[in-house]
Amino acid sequence: MKHLLLAAALFALIGCNTTKPEPASINQQATLAGQLPYNPLAWRVVTSWTNQNSHTMSTLYGNDLAVEYARTNAGHEYPAGAVLALVTWQQRDDPHWFGARIPGAPQTVEFVTISSPGQSPAYERYQGSPLIRTTTSDPTATAQRVEYLLSQRAAVMP
Repeated sequence: MKHLLLAAALFALIGCNTTKPEPASINQQATLAGQLPYNPLAWRVVTSWTNQNSHTMSTLYGNDLAVEYARTNAGHEYPAGAVLALVTWQQRDDPHWFGARIPGAPQTVEFVTISSPGQSPAYERYQGSPLIRTTTSDPTATAQRVEYLLSQRAAVMP
């Protein structure tokens, strides 16, 4: 009996965790820090996906005009004033739910802004920590990225 009590006390001491757990409702690692032109996390979600190969998760957000268009039209001709933002995070293990993955540090934020129907959309990309605007000298890659983001269909939500 004495050995059983000693073993129970030993297991209780070994099982104690001295580190303070992360609050369940706040994921500080996923915060967007930097000089962004908009706060996409205040917008509504258009769609989202994960990339198992690169261990990232992405969410496409839109301002009200973009979200309404994406949910009611199958085309890619967004109206003037529509703005889409793709936020990509590195995945990390959820400390509160075994086997779950949640956003970690932000990798990139991309904005596509429609100024007028006849003009090409404006594209901006932010990367790093804090997020800093980057530039590319390849107009073909930029055009392909804009087309990819504009072609995403809105997720069907109940």
